Amino acid sequence: MLINVLEVPAGGLEEAIRSWEAARDLLARQPGHVSTRLHQAMAPGARFQFVNVALWESPEAFAEAMRRMQADLRTPPPAGPAFFPALYRVVRE
Repeated sequence: MLINVLEVPAGGLEEAIRSWEAARDLLARQPGHVSTRLHQAMAPGARFQFVNVALWESPEAFAEAMRRMQADLRTPPPAGPAFFPALYRVVRE
């Protein structure tokens, strides 16, 4: 499970959504991608306005998708939301 929190600068909500949609469209075509959803904080002052939760078949599939995405970026993305992705596993239910 990938959990990726987004720290969005003031006035940057729409840009953050566009950025997420572009990444979603690219990653959805990668082997091992299962699903993804973007969640928005209900409190306007929350530090992390968006949380992306994505399911991947394996950590290796996610790592390969990230490698491919970084290779496709010819120039660094413009300043905007800060992303903090990490893979998680279930430890209790």
